[in-house]
Amino acid sequence: MAKKNRSAPAKGLRGSKVGLALSLGSSALAVIRASKQVRRAKGSHDKLNTADAVAGMLPLITSAALIVRQLRGRRRENPETA
Repeated sequence: MAKKNRSAPAKGLRGSKVGLALSLGSSALAVIRASKQVRRAKGSHDKLNTADAVAGMLPLITSAALIVRQLRGRRRENPETA
């Protein structure tokens, strides 16, 4: 039984440039929404709520960074289409 290469780009829309751009857009919107939640939590001076909101932003920022890295990698592979 052969192992799947998990580092290979996903097939379908997610692996396409358009799919990656859509993923980046949705991640950006999620970060904006989470930053609003952080501002609200800071306004209420509740440290636990603020920490929860900040912790919720970390995976969103990581996801956006991974998508940007994939887009940059595609641009390096195909400089004529960029």
